[in-house]
Amino acid sequence: MIKLVVFDLDNVIIDGEAIDEIGKIANVEEDIAAITEKAMQGEIDFETSIKDRVQLLKDVSIEDVEKVADELPLMPGALETIKSLKDNDLDVAIISGSFDVVAEHIKDKLGIDKVYTNSFTVEDGKLTGEVTGPLVSGSKLDVLNGLVEEAGITLDEVVAVGDGANDISMIESAGCGIAFNAKDSVKEIADVVIDEKDLCKVFDEINNQLTTDDAETETVDEKPLPKSDFVLADTMEGVRKQKDEKEAEIAKVADERENFNKIAKEQRKIRDELNASLKENLNKAIEFRNERNEINKAVEAAKKARNDANNKIKSLEWSSGKRDKIKIENEIKKIDKIIETRVLDIKKENQLVKNANDLRKQLMKIHEDESVQGESQELKKLSEEEHEKVITLSEKAQAAHEEMLTYFRKTDDIRTAADEAHKKFIEARKNASAKHEEFKAILSDIHVINKKLGSNRPRKRKSDNKPSSGSNRNREEKERAEEIFAKFKKGGKVSTEEILLLQKYNIG
Repeated sequence: MIKLVVFDLDNVIIDGEAIDEIGKIANVEEDIAAITEKAMQGEIDFETSIKDRVQLLKDVSIEDVEKVADELPLMPGALETIKSLKDNDLDVAIISGSFDVVAEHIKDKLGIDKVYTNSFTVEDGKLTGEVTGPLVSGSKLDVLNGLVEEAGITLDEVVAVGDGANDISMIESAGCGIAFNAKDSVKEIADVVIDEKDLCKVFDEINNQLTTDDAETETVDEKPLPKSDFVLADTMEGVRKQKDEKEAEIAKVADERENFNKIAKEQRKIRDELNASLKENLNKAIEFRNERNEINKAVEAAKKARNDANNKIKSLEWSSGKRDKIKIENEIKKIDKIIETRVLDIKKENQLVKNANDLRKQLMKIHEDESVQGESQELKKLSEEEHEKVITLSEKAQAAHEEMLTYFRKTDDIRTAADEAHKKFIEARKNASAKHEEFKAILSDIHVINKKLGSNRPRKRKSDNKPSSGSNRNREEKERAEEIFAKFKKGGKVSTEEILLLQKYNIG
């Protein structure tokens, strides 16, 4: 029975290697990536690799590191997988040689129960180049052993998911080890290998095991039947009547249990189909979101081109002297008005006329600069074209946005329906389990009755009635009963039908 699922962080929960991305801040990503690859392949031990890589990050700002941590992308399917695991009442943990500044962010975002990682040493807001934590020199299995001991479970109840050499110890020791887009050395020891960058494939494997466990409600396990306090009738006739009643009762309970198991199976199928549909709709929503974002980038580029053209137009108007032209024309008008309306001595009038003529000469030079008007017209045309692009692309972006919202709404509706089917599945499974316990209690009462009657041959329940084929059939049934008892003595599980067959021939 699975109770805990443990994930590596880098290239498993997040789509990338955190330390490689942090290395870009200090322009040492290539050096770090080379060391990372050697560690993943098992060519150097993890302690050496982590210390060497962190040393390359000395003096990097922790604020910059936190910014990178916030921007690291999740592996496709991470949100859905963690939610599905939690919905199945499984604990989820991260055990990673990566860093708490990344893992804590992911923990809060996904609702993961516990994280076990290393830590950067920081002084005055900068990395010192040192690293501390349980996974510097210790193995992931050491951490996992402590975790299962604290949880009161065993390694057999753990699923471990990883991709690199330092994951081998926990993958090899867990009840189920999953190699996720892993190195060859990891694939060789894993129980399950997944070569797709989709964590939903991990949940599919785990779900297969969970649903296999459901079948156990239909069989009697190695635990003995409950002790019976059944009170026998005073007469043999009364005991035989009690036996008839109990046989009818156990048949009814068996039918009810079978019905609940049928409902559970149906609801599980509905839930799984809805979850598949959920994934398809979510992918569609993401496609439209990406399309919208790409169109919005084109919108911003068109806006920039339009604004650049408008700024150049303003610059050309300024350099062409348009403002100076207006100013000079106004000065000429002032002078002309003074000459026309005032009585001036000849000397002053001549000076004003000269000033006006000088201004007209300046104006002629400005007129010569109007050759730039052609360029200005071209820029205006470009500005209008880019503005049309802005309008057209904005409409397309809005259409993609509406499609995205439609699919996200569908996703919410499907998720609600899937959650409801899962609740019904869990409820039916619990009811089937309760009926199974009731079945075992009645079976104990039948044992008491059979002892009194001196026969361990209970009548077959209605659901078991089959035509008899005479003495040959009896002989074959008895031989099969002896084989069942031999299997039981070796510790094998025995179904309800097999127990009844043992009783029929008084074996065991």
